[in-house]
Amino acid sequence: MEEHADPRERAAEPAEPAEKEWWEEDGLPWNGKPTKADYWCLGWFGFVGIFGLAMIPLRAWLLGLDPPIMLALTGSRVGAASTGALAAVGEAPHWLLFLLIGSIVNIKFDWIYWWAGKLWGRGILDVQAANSPRAAKNIERVEKWAIKLGWLGIFLAYVPIPLPIAFVVFVLMGMTGMPLWKFMVLDFISKTIWSFLYLGLGWWIGEPVVMVLEQYAKVANWIAIALLVVVFYGIFRNQGKKKPEAEVVGNEIEAGR
Repeated sequence: MEEHADPRERAAEPAEPAEKEWWEEDGLPWNGKPTKADYWCLGWFGFVGIFGLAMIPLRAWLLGLDPPIMLALTGSRVGAASTGALAAVGEAPHWLLFLLIGSIVNIKFDWIYWWAGKLWGRGILDVQAANSPRAAKNIERVEKWAIKLGWLGIFLAYVPIPLPIAFVVFVLMGMTGMPLWKFMVLDFISKTIWSFLYLGLGWWIGEPVVMVLEQYAKVANWIAIALLVVVFYGIFRNQGKKKPEAEVVGNEIEAGR
């Protein structure tokens, strides 16, 4: 005689865990099903990464060509200090204009990090922290004091130390609800103050820096080419590592059929 299972025992059996949707996998910043805004923000992060790689050799070339132009096109610390050195010997009369333009150019992508903080909260920080224990520790360290400082953290985001200060601070500004216009104004003021400091340092050092720049200009193109080679070599090497891994996975799948 066939035995029938008790319905109460059947109900007590643990249900099979539902299969995760692709957007619920680890390593993604969003908290729910992504929207167009999520896709656009993530796409902008990818663009900023590509843009940064392209600028590596260009910065070397611009410094050898004309430091004030480099300052205006990149807003870099090196460009500011170099322009200050040239201004000290009367070779950069319009340094203030270059500096202000450089501040605007330098902060042009900062709104993306603010937007990421508004969209995803700590999700984007968690993604970066997952890269390595060291990255997680650095992000946690910056986040603690950035929360205490509030909007003043924007000024300290430009301190030249090897920590992801700007990234964490800008994301936190979006997380805490700071209006975008206020964030960008404070960001511009902070960047301009720091550029003045670097320009003043170059002005104080003066002519020795100009002499170094003149020598650098003679080899700037070769340095730019070398940096370009290094960038592309790194890209191709990473692609070469990924290809064998993909082949191994493919062979395992085939073997399991």
